[in-house]
Amino acid sequence: MLIEKVGWVVTSELISDEKYYNPRISNDGKYWYISVGIEELKPTVEHTNVSLGIDIGIKKLAVCSDGTKKNNINKTDTVKSVEKRLRRLQRRVSRKYEMNKEGNRFVKTSNIIKIEKKMQHLHRRLKNIRLNHLHQSTSEIVKTKPYRIIMEILNIKGMMMNKHLSKAIAKQCLFKFKRQIQYKCEKYGIEFVEADIWYPSSKMCSSCGKLKKNLKLSDRLYKCECGHEIDRDLNAAINLSRYKLVTVT
Repeated sequence: MLIEKVGWVVTSELISDEKYYNPRISNDGKYWYISVGIEELKPTVEHTNVSLGIDIGIKKLAVCSDGTKKNNINKTDTVKSVEKRLRRLQRRVSRKYEMNKEGNRFVKTSNIIKIEKKMQHLHRRLKNIRLNHLHQSTSEIVKTKPYRIIMEILNIKGMMMNKHLSKAIAKQCLFKFKRQIQYKCEKYGIEFVEADIWYPSSKMCSSCGKLKKNLKLSDRLYKCECGHEIDRDLNAAINLSRYKLVTVT
C-alpha cells in the first residue's frame, strides 16, 4: 500500500480492490497497525417487528427486553488473572523505584524498564479482551434485526463521580458499548433511539405502569403493588422498548 509521505507499506493481509481513504498508522505498544476507510454498500436487511430496549449496567453489561443478557467480562477468571499479575508487577516496580531513589529523583533502571514493558503488554491484553467482548456482544444484539433499538442517554461524567462505582464503570466501557451499537444500527438500517435521561425506566412497573419512587439501587428484584415481580434490569429494558420518541412539528 502506498501512503503519502511514508511510501510503500507491506501489509500482512491483501488490500481489497475498493478505493480506500484516510489511511492511519497506529501502535498499541506491541504491534503496528494500518487502518483505512473503504466505501461499501449497506447490506439489505429485513427487520423484525421487535422494538428492543437495552439496559446497561455494572452487574451485567447489558440486559435486553427480549431476555438476552450480556455478562460482565471483568468478572471472568481470565480478566481477574491478568489483573492479579498486573497488580503484582505494579508493586514490584514501586519497590524498585524506592530502592533506586537518589534524593528527590527516581532512577529508572533496566529492570524497571523491563517490568514496565510487561505491564504495558498486560494493559494491552486487558484492553483487547474488553474490546473483543464489546464487539461480540453488540454484533449479536444487532443481528437479531429489530426495527429499532432504544438506550438511555448516558451521563458517564455523573456516573464517574460515584467513588464507589467509578472504577467498575470505567472497566465496563459503557460509552464504547453504546457507540458500537449506534454505528452498527446505522450499518444495518436499524433506528437508534436515545430515551430521555429523566425517563423512569427503572422505577416504572412494566406490567401496570405505576412508578415506584422509593426504589433503591440495592433492590435487584422489582416488586410492584400489583403483584408483578421481575428482575430490575429486565424491567428497565422492557420499559425502554416501549419508549416513544415524540416529535414536535
